[in-house]
Amino acid sequence: MADEKWVEMSTKGQVVSGMKNEIYVRDFSPIIIDEPVRLGGSDEGPNPLEYLLGALSACTSITIAMVAKQKGFSYSGLSFSNSGKLDARGLSGVEGVTTYFQTVSFEAVFETEERDENLQALKEEVEKRCPIYNLLKDAGVAVDSQWKIKA
Repeated sequence: MADEKWVEMSTKGQVVSGMKNEIYVRDFSPIIIDEPVRLGGSDEGPNPLEYLLGALSACTSITIAMVAKQKGFSYSGLSFSNSGKLDARGLSGVEGVTTYFQTVSFEAVFETEERDENLQALKEEVEKRCPIYNLLKDAGVAVDSQWKIKA
């Protein structure tokens, strides 16, 4: 009998040409991952770190939906913007320089009638439970997370 607390996910992929990859998840059409031309790719899709930023937004929004339902937090709209900065020397092989984001800025803007205190309580709980957020934090990435109510 399998241990039901564990969830396993998997992907498959292949290099199509140069730096362009097709990644398959379950039965979905392939995700194209590439690099910009200036980095040697053909710019036919986002690069892996851009997907990570997108995954942060999606993972946070899914966690928000779950926690908001549990806490009775009501909102009618939610939008995100984020960015990440890394030291390109790490990708070039410079010793001691990390190859991943050193900082990530994340902003969530809610359409809600909730009070700021309720939004802050939601933020704290979501940040405890969001897998991608915690992956970044545990890697030592400085995440500047700003949550606001749309004016």
